[in-house]
Amino acid sequence: MNKAVLHQVAEYFKVLSEVSRLEVLCSLKHGAKNVTQIMAETGLGQANVSKHLKILTQAGMVKRQPHGVQVYYEITDPTILPMCELVSRGLANRLEFQLQEFHSIL
Repeated sequence: MNKAVLHQVAEYFKVLSEVSRLEVLCSLKHGAKNVTQIMAETGLGQANVSKHLKILTQAGMVKRQPHGVQVYYEITDPTILPMCELVSRGLANRLEFQLQEFHSIL
């Protein structure tokens, strides 16, 4: 990959490097929600949720859909959740391996 592509990849992962944004994405896992619903699921405040939704929208990971006076947000990038699950499984496997090594030392 050339440097410009690597820069874009780094920017993509930078968006995903914030725990609160991952919580917002997990909240949207099963479909579109408004800010109030996301707040209820994540425990984050309104300003925090709005800030993270703006970043996720600008990154093209989430889209906003106005419905009357409400705005609903929905994941648009189908790779995000499978990628997060893949990383989670990798981390779990690594921790399990480290735990086995630890037990073999005892």
